Amino acid sequence: MRIYPLHDLSAQEFENLSTLICNKILGTATIPFAEGKDGGRDGRFHGKANFFPSNAQPWDGKTVIQAKHTTKENASCSDSTFTTILNKEVIPAIKELKKRNKIDHYLLFTNRKLTGLKDEAIENHIKNQTEIPNIVIANEKIQQILQEYPDVVRTAKLNELLKPLEFDESDLKEVIISLHEILKKEEILPRDADFTSINLEEKNKLNNLSQTYFEDVIKRDFEYFSQITIFLSSPINATLRELYDDTISEINAKITLHRKDFIEFENMLDEFYNYIIFNNSATLKGKKRLVRTLLNYMYCYCDIGKKNKNVDAK
Repeated sequence: MRIYPLHDLSAQEFENLSTLICNKILGTATIPFAEGKDGGRDGRFHGKANFFPSNAQPWDGKTVIQAKHTTKENASCSDSTFTTILNKEVIPAIKELKKRNKIDHYLLFTNRKLTGLKDEAIENHIKNQTEIPNIVIANEKIQQILQEYPDVVRTAKLNELLKPLEFDESDLKEVIISLHEILKKEEILPRDADFTSINLEEKNKLNNLSQTYFEDVIKRDFEYFSQITIFLSSPINATLRELYDDTISEINAKITLHRKDFIEFENMLDEFYNYIIFNNSATLKGKKRLVRTLLNYMYCYCDIGKKNKNVDAK
């Protein structure tokens, strides 16, 4: 599952994201409020929700939507700062809306982390203070929703948050073009890949790469691995080998810095693939498969990713 660094959004961008999500789970009648003083509301939905909080018992009535964003990367709903926000901002606002008959349900979005036990405690606290049914949708739940609705990701342009995976892909492009020419001419005969010194099952566990991806994507490229090894080890390709080594050094640095932003390792591989293709689409036309093959090769031969516990390759 892709993890989006929502702390990199602005407060307004997070409000817009919350509205987009509400369009899905509540309905398209969700109305966002303009930037500025909102009276404890960033949006509202009047009517019967599509399927929230459940298909069996969707909310029906006046649902108030509020977004509380933080730029602090590891902020938690257990922090004293958030407790202060609840007691001095959220609860007073709900009470005022209740006096004016403007609220039946309250939906609070936050990009802070939230444990299951704290989740219930916060909702109970708000309910006890206001008598208004409420639900907190924190970072973990937002990430799940984003996996279910990729169109929300596209509309909110969340993929732009993943730009830290950028690297100088021009070196790898040169390697791919030269390797493609060799393979096209069949100058290197294929043979079985040698994994005698590598425990790929253990490596997959260390890197959290799924068995499905390994079987369906990576293993299909095994037939090319011996050819790549011969190509990179040939003295005539020494310069290309240096470009390859520079590339894996860059990619490993990005993996170390941003591994926490991705749950499954295959999502990182796919992000690197997309970045290379995006920047070299015309040049690599007809060679795109080789980009993924080379990334899979790097992974299997421990040029990228962990090969021992708490130790990165290279």
